[in-house]
Amino acid sequence: MALTPVVIALNASGEKTAAKIAAGLGAQLHGREGRTSAEITFANALDHTRTLFAAGVPVIGVCASGILIRAVAPLLNDKKAEPPVISVSDDGSVVVPLLGGHRGANKLSAQIADLLDAKAAITTAGDVSMGVALDEPPVGWALGTPDNAKAAMAAILANGGATVSGEEAGRATWLAEVPTAEGVEIICTTKDVTPEAETTLVYHPQRYVLGVGCSRNCPPEELEALVREVLAKADLSPKSLAAIATVDLKADEPAILQLAKTFDVPLRLFTADELDAQTPRCATSSDVVFAEIGTHGVAENAALACAGEDSELAAKKVKTAMATAALAVCEDVITEPAGLKRGRVSVVGIGPGQASWRTPEVSKFVSEAEELVGYSLYIDLLGPLAAGKTRRDFPLGGEEDRCRYALEQAAKGKNVALVCSGDAGIYAMGALVFELLDRTPEEHGVSDAARRVEVICSPGVSALQGAAARAGAPLGHDFCAISLSDLLTTRDDIVRRLKAAAEGDFVIAFYNPVSKKRRTLLAEARDILLEHRPADTPVMLASNLGRPTEHVRYRRLDELEVDEVDMLTVVLIGSSNSRLAQLGEGPRMFTPRGYSRRIDGDLKDVGNRHLED
Repeated sequence: MALTPVVIALNASGEKTAAKIAAGLGAQLHGREGRTSAEITFANALDHTRTLFAAGVPVIGVCASGILIRAVAPLLNDKKAEPPVISVSDDGSVVVPLLGGHRGANKLSAQIADLLDAKAAITTAGDVSMGVALDEPPVGWALGTPDNAKAAMAAILANGGATVSGEEAGRATWLAEVPTAEGVEIICTTKDVTPEAETTLVYHPQRYVLGVGCSRNCPPEELEALVREVLAKADLSPKSLAAIATVDLKADEPAILQLAKTFDVPLRLFTADELDAQTPRCATSSDVVFAEIGTHGVAENAALACAGEDSELAAKKVKTAMATAALAVCEDVITEPAGLKRGRVSVVGIGPGQASWRTPEVSKFVSEAEELVGYSLYIDLLGPLAAGKTRRDFPLGGEEDRCRYALEQAAKGKNVALVCSGDAGIYAMGALVFELLDRTPEEHGVSDAARRVEVICSPGVSALQGAAARAGAPLGHDFCAISLSDLLTTRDDIVRRLKAAAEGDFVIAFYNPVSKKRRTLLAEARDILLEHRPADTPVMLASNLGRPTEHVRYRRLDELEVDEVDMLTVVLIGSSNSRLAQLGEGPRMFTPRGYSRRIDGDLKDVGNRHLED
């Protein structure tokens, strides 16, 4: 369970219980607005629970189980990835893990039951029979045979227990409650074991750290082959690795990143000074490496630095033409490897602001982030999802400052979400992030450390998509988007693009149509378009999309007035083929693509037209 749970209370009768749980777990308390006194509130329990669940946040609801079930049911897809969901009765007497029993819900329910002196209604067979979930070993242990878990558990329940063996069995104190019985075997070992029986479980204590180094652009296959050779020589399973460690200069080295991904092991980074402090403990030392990066070694030094003071070398440095590798080992399992994590900037678009238009991936990145960075309004639109998180607010006009700040915070090993409205890659911060990364120091770029962070871009619903959905289908044929702000684009360029789009008969979405000081370009754009399309061309004005103050209206092109447009309005101008029709409950704007057009005298059916496209 990676994220801190959220405790939700729906009414005053359950708020006391919810507050006690939140205090005991160090979790946030969210309450129904108007019915509780919680500082963090929500309007709709189903929507709020669904948002948290989609973001991967464990949910503890002090409410009826049915409410939580109805909320998350449409999202259920993969029990191996879904967060725990737990219901607690208002009086705190019963705790029910509804989902994610083996992903932390059972343990969390037992913890809550202890806090409340209540009964945890745990129904998972293994937990009930043996008090342990064998497919969810504790931190510091890895299950080497996950495909065997189901069959093994069934066999253990049928036999009444299992035998625990292997050279690491003495360290597996968490298996002490498993009854001893013949027929099913649990092996605890650091070795790479492939059992013949499908009912055998193999657990690996993560006592080792792999230290690696390599030349820039080392072939990934060369580094992986070296590491596998080192592991084979040590008779060590990759699942016995707690981490892979290297110098921070290699935070963006493709071969090392691929290695960590292949072995599904966290990467830890150290400065040259931190590594050089380990030199007295190392078996090898290089003045050449010191002259180049400031430490007398990387592989051995990184392994020892990450494994901690009580570690020792298990395998000295081995090298190829472009790579080095070494192993360090601890007496006990490593639950929290030392070193800096590789920082990450998630450039996320939250859509126009409506929670239901925010993608689950964006919600997940926001939930995982340690710090939120962005324009104040955009972070506020996240509502309870941003509650309790460190945030750095920037005003309009501070775009470069906020992108630079996000990158430099990530350079410190933080997980940062750069929050944008709409889609982060459309008139937002995505391009500026990469521009800063691409600049040289002389061009006022970012630090070398910031250039090595991970950058992830996640799509959002853009304003033009939101407006188009409200209208009907105005983007049904070729379209373009033009910003009418001349702060970053010259007026001449804007006019040139307007004329080209007008001549091309594109449906046009105008971003940044006006501001308090900039009032003339929209009127000029209208006049240019009127030279190329009919006066009654439909125009949609959509303000505050997805928010309580949403306002949508339609105009003829020749009646478009600047004064009814502001910076929060998206202006959609139809092409000469766009139509505005009274359909169903109201006006619908759409642009036919030509599916019913006659070609060579024959009417092509829609299916054939799709094939031709």
